[in-house]
Amino acid sequence: MIGFFIALLSGALMSVQGVFNTKVTENSSMWAANVFVQFTAFIVCFVAWLFTDRTSFREVLAVEPKYFLFGGVIGAFITLTVIKSMDSLGPAKAVMLIVISQIIVAYIIELFGMFGVEKQPFSWRKVLGALVAIVGVVLFKW
Repeated sequence: MIGFFIALLSGALMSVQGVFNTKVTENSSMWAANVFVQFTAFIVCFVAWLFTDRTSFREVLAVEPKYFLFGGVIGAFITLTVIKSMDSLGPAKAVMLIVISQIIVAYIIELFGMFGVEKQPFSWRKVLGALVAIVGVVLFKW
């Protein structure tokens, strides 16, 4: 049950962050805003690491395959694409499309067992759920 509430909080925080980042971009530039966002995230994570974890960074660098270490690079482009989509579509439409994309890509990752995720069987129910979400976006836009 706690995972359910954490996921809801994550979605809410992503929506608020997207609006904040879009507003920062209006007063600066896309990459300046992205640098600021990633730098402040680094500071928060570093301070949290100092007080809670202290796991060696060598353990992070030992991860295999090495392409898993590109999560931060992907994060920079997530910030960029969220800002651009919210700026051009508005927060509600942008977030709906972002969430639908997340659902579809996550299902494909599970379905094919990509990136070391346990492979899941095909489910028409999950496909139908994604289609209902897509229809919801069409209705919302209309």
